[in-house]
Amino acid sequence: MRHPRDKISYVRLTDVPLDVIDRHMTDPRIARHLPLLDGVWDRDRTADFVATKESYWERDGLGHQAILHGGTYAGWGGFQKENDEWDYGLVLRPEFFGIGPRIIEDAIAFARADARIPFVTFLLPLSRIGMKSLARLGATYDEELEYNGVRFRKFRLDTDTVKTR
Repeated sequence: MRHPRDKISYVRLTDVPLDVIDRHMTDPRIARHLPLLDGVWDRDRTADFVATKESYWERDGLGHQAILHGGTYAGWGGFQKENDEWDYGLVLRPEFFGIGPRIIEDAIAFARADARIPFVTFLLPLSRIGMKSLARLGATYDEELEYNGVRFRKFRLDTDTVKTR
């Protein structure tokens, strides 16, 4: 049985104080794997980031959320519609990297139950070299592509063929 402090919950980004998200996004350990995180990141940019992510909820009915672990902000992640595809992104604070697989399991379970999402894509920066967790799920390499001037590896996971434990 999991201890209550191990409980993972999901809330809107607007439910988390901006300074908490701002500290997360300005952590150099995070920036190393977020190549789109260019330029100066400050409180105004954090507010714009949250507003943009919230606008996707309005546009698509789904979007990114803040992830809480035992009530503590652990990071953010969620689905974002890119053309006709649902991409899943996850950005955790370094001290919460270990809960990533549980969060991905939750996301895939959600996608499997949602008829809008026949498959999920994952765009990973070239700095990410470990892809074993995606392979274990059954995700396959799709292509290398450029997004906003940055190269990414794209993986695809058909939600009806997800490998479960």
